[in-house]
Amino acid sequence: MKISPSFLRVMTLSALLVLTACQSDQQQQAGQAGQKQTSHVDVVTLAPQKVTLRSVLPARTTAFRQAEVRPQVNGIIEKRLFEEGAQVEEGQQLYQIDAALYQAEVANAKAQLMRAKAAFQTAKSKEARYKNLLADNAISQQDYDDALATYQQTEADIKVQEATLKMAETNLNYTHVYAPISGQIGKSNFTEGALVTAQQAAVLTTINQLDPIYIDISQPSKHLLDLRKRIIARQINKEKAPKVTLTLEDGSPYSETGTLQFAEANVDPTTGDVVLRAIMPNPDKLLLPGMFVKATIEEGKLDNVILAPQKGITFDREGNTTALVVNKENKVELRQLELDRAIDDNWIVKSGLNAGDQIIVEGLQKVAPDAPVKIDNNTLQTAGNGA
Repeated sequence: MKISPSFLRVMTLSALLVLTACQSDQQQQAGQAGQKQTSHVDVVTLAPQKVTLRSVLPARTTAFRQAEVRPQVNGIIEKRLFEEGAQVEEGQQLYQIDAALYQAEVANAKAQLMRAKAAFQTAKSKEARYKNLLADNAISQQDYDDALATYQQTEADIKVQEATLKMAETNLNYTHVYAPISGQIGKSNFTEGALVTAQQAAVLTTINQLDPIYIDISQPSKHLLDLRKRIIARQINKEKAPKVTLTLEDGSPYSETGTLQFAEANVDPTTGDVVLRAIMPNPDKLLLPGMFVKATIEEGKLDNVILAPQKGITFDREGNTTALVVNKENKVELRQLELDRAIDDNWIVKSGLNAGDQIIVEGLQKVAPDAPVKIDNNTLQTAGNGA
């Protein structure tokens, strides 16, 4: 079959038209692909910060002073002389124990002391007479020695009876049970008519001094070690007495501010915690012993710190930390970071980021290292945000 020249010209023209159309589509698609490569992101420009380091830790309240009141003599309780739950003062009488037996012991001891003093006077006079008689050789040396021994014995008897009287008077005084400290008294565990014994295990009542009050705080030992390292390295401007604030069990803040007193010298081997003790004003007696609270400790201050927003930080499965920043060519740059601790919604950065870096916080899913980007929103950190 013979093909005409006109047919060949038509076929050639059609092929050229199809090829031109394909090239146009490819160029259009390439242009669209080029446009998609430039993603839009939001960044935060980092600036040096002044940061106050704070730790929020579990804590428990403990009475500033606590006294367990126990009887020191045996007897029947005649009266309870305080109102349960009231404020009592040091030296205030709380109970009266039946004193009849102890009054009789005091009277008997006084009588025995008088008898000893009378015997002493007789022995003293006899010793003096025998001494003169011995000088005149009217009596033997043995008679004088016996008189002298009797005199010394009666002198010693006086001291014994004086001690017995003092003990009897002390026991009589113990029938009056006094408050050893000032504070809020609890319930009475014994009523009138109850028999109590000296130094029994069961307490009559308990007195707690509540203003001020102690706050016992449990802190992991590694955190305390880190704080001490910072102080040694002079990274922290540490105050003499770090401030402590409280959050109550219902989530409300406590109005008063306390100070940290000391850290326990030992680490609990079961928990790895160290007990810190703070002292807190408690004028309204709102805090009671045994309450659980959250304590916020202001550990110190750091200057010229780089804070990176947490939403701009990525952690991989191996625990490596990275961030994406926009460089001067408006391209994405991957940074390997070393972090310290979280401050609110930021991380303290030890290394990997510098002041002036633009860290990507929005659009991270759309970009990759070396990709060109366009910045929509650029937020400049204000110095002191972390304070």
